[in-house]
Parts: sequence; structure tokens; C-alpha cells
Amino acid sequence: MIEKEGDMYVSFCPDIDVASQGKTIEEAKDNLKEAVELFFETASPDDITCRLHGEMLVTNLQVAVG
Repeated sequence: MIEKEGDMYVSFCPDIDVASQGKTIEEAKDNLKEAVELFFETASPDDITCRLHGEMLVTNLQVAVG
């Protein structure tokens, strides 16, 4: 997931709760890839198992306000 926040792009991998950012979408994506790789290189097996989610559905919803 990549979302623009101010003048930066925030990237997030919900499968393992890892985030990064960049000045462009491509940079945010590349930085997230690096962060995910680093997570798997350094995390303990228990931490990996704890963070991994099962099947995940990402969707939009509309909420009436007011």
C-alpha cells in the first residue's frame, strides 16, 4: 500500500506490519522492499510467525458523517 502524505509517499506492507517512505512512489516502493528484506534477515522465527497474517482482504468502504 502506498499513500501520499504531504510531500512524501508512505508505503506499508500490512502482511508483516512494515512501513517505509520516499519522495516518489518508486522510491517509497523500493524503500519498502528494502525494509521487508531487512525484516526477514533480522527477525526471529517467532517474530515472523507472530506478524504473518493469514488471508487478507483489502477493500474500500463508505461511511456517512454528520
